[in-house]
Amino acid sequence: MIESHIDIKTKDGMMNSFITHPEEGGPHPVVLFLMDAPGKREELHDMARRIATVGYYVILPNLYYRSVREFDINRDPDGGKRMFALMRSLTNDLVMEDVGATLAYADTQAAARKGKVGVVGYCMSGPFAFMAASRHADRVGVSASMYGVALITDGADSPHLFARDIKGEMYFGCAEHDGYAPPEQINALEKHLAGLNINYRVEWYPGADHGFAFPQRAGMYDKPSAERHWERLFDMFRRNLKP
Repeated sequence: MIESHIDIKTKDGMMNSFITHPEEGGPHPVVLFLMDAPGKREELHDMARRIATVGYYVILPNLYYRSVREFDINRDPDGGKRMFALMRSLTNDLVMEDVGATLAYADTQAAARKGKVGVVGYCMSGPFAFMAASRHADRVGVSASMYGVALITDGADSPHLFARDIKGEMYFGCAEHDGYAPPEQINALEKHLAGLNINYRVEWYPGADHGFAFPQRAGMYDKPSAERHWERLFDMFRRNLKP
């Protein structure tokens, strides 16, 4: 496997990112791995590596780069408070600019295949993955939101308002026990999506808590649910990206 830490130029600065992909057999379909709120850290690097090992060029950008190059809630003495401040610094529009810059970078790389890409976002980045599917509809062949928050809001930038533009496959993996994305929110999202002519799936993970896919999330990690989420991702990538 090939790994590198690089900076991707955006209009707001240099976005430090982790890239991993197979050593042989390229060029490989691109998958954007959008981080959750606790930051770009080794736990996420390992998850990106798992995707890469089955044939993908995976890019994991630090979405907090406008404020800080490195943030890991577990290593910051004021981690929780700082995390929420960093979260509030992001908007759907800003992250969509970053997604565009990341795709432009990938198009310059010999190991990255041009064409359709995949996007996966967790928690904070669930709505970013959802928005990327519509804002970058011509490039995003498949997108997944895992226990994503704020998928449907009263804001003018709520990603559900643009869902009709989605051309690829869209997946929502939802935890049964999730105070950040409660059932009433997901039910409202499903009701909205049912009226659109798009390819989507909303799936509940029975007994699972918010954060179930993260191996180091003590008290929340659920291995059977995590493995199901990998199965769903790889099946969707295979159908839509064909490594």
